[in-house]
Amino acid sequence: MTDELETTVNRALREVPLRRAPSSLESRVLAEIVRRAALPWWRQDFARWPRPARVAFAVMCGSLAAALLAASGFFAPGGALAGAGTRSAGLWLPWARSALTLIDVARELDAALVRAMPPDWLYGVLAAAALLYAALFGLGAAAYRTLYLNLSSAGDSRS
Repeated sequence: MTDELETTVNRALREVPLRRAPSSLESRVLAEIVRRAALPWWRQDFARWPRPARVAFAVMCGSLAAALLAASGFFAPGGALAGAGTRSAGLWLPWARSALTLIDVARELDAALVRAMPPDWLYGVLAAAALLYAALFGLGAAAYRTLYLNLSSAGDSRS
């Protein structure tokens, strides 16, 4: 049954005449290719970046990941790697002690504020944040439909 359906559909599709592309399509495609080739390297795909830039980016990302792990206490004596013989973050990253102090102060301040806030207020803030997020999503979708789709349809009518 499926083989017969497949051969029937193949036969029907082969009989459909080919459609020609709009005359302006080739020039628009070639113009887009030229425009993308003229972009600076940092605006192109990551695979097209020069090797030193890719290596520097990877090193920077690794450093940021290590700093975040150090700030979270992952390497600290009581952290996830406590018994693995690792040193404290303050010993091998001198600037990490200041960052850890700042993060601890912010964490304590957040905890004190949450403890002092009545639960109804907390639920209200969470509901307001969810409502604002939904409004942002809705406004973004409306802006996309209004601006982008109207411009696209206006461009098609001129061709």
